[in-house]
Amino acid sequence: MNDHTVKAFDDELHLLVAKISEMGGIAESMVARSVTALISADKGIGQAVVAEDKMLDALQMEVDDQVVLLIAKRQPMAQDLREAIAALRMATDIERIGDLGKNIARRSFQIEDNLPPKKLLRGLQHLTDVSLEQLKDALDAYAGKDLVKANAVWERDDEIDSLYTSLFRELLTYMMEDPRTITYCTHLLFCAKNLERIGDHITNLCESINYMITGDYQMTAEAAE
Repeated sequence: MNDHTVKAFDDELHLLVAKISEMGGIAESMVARSVTALISADKGIGQAVVAEDKMLDALQMEVDDQVVLLIAKRQPMAQDLREAIAALRMATDIERIGDLGKNIARRSFQIEDNLPPKKLLRGLQHLTDVSLEQLKDALDAYAGKDLVKANAVWERDDEIDSLYTSLFRELLTYMMEDPRTITYCTHLLFCAKNLERIGDHITNLCESINYMITGDYQMTAEAAE
């Protein structure tokens, strides 16, 4: 390829990275605000999150179209091809994270003013904070092509699983002790499960980063050393 073609190709890859980063920022905001809507019983915030999902869907379609066009026009090989494929996979995972945020927001419409004990809300908020921190770190690892950081996030998935399990047990205990709490505790259980699934998508992001850099989807603890 001549210099002009190389520069054009690099510009297209940079545009992909920018769109993935934009999608990540939107998904991160959707999840954070969906939990805020749930905790504060704010339907307005919840409705805004649900509406924003269309923007995320549109961006995913743009990424899909751009990757297909890039492969058809440039016929990239080796790491260039892996970057295009990784962007495609990451766009799908980020879009699904947004969907899970939307699902949480919809729960805020059903809880209304019947808010659960603050102790339970603190547990849900902590699970949210950890999930969002890991999502941000995964997106930073992608932007910086930082394999060590991606591996560190991947290894921390157990933290989200442990927090989810702890909150799950706590919610079940509340429901058994006071049947009046069953309705809102059930909503919180679904929201906590959505956050746990977000953690799974974050590990997928890290595996895509690993593939982009090394050509291997399989990640190991030793890879971060």
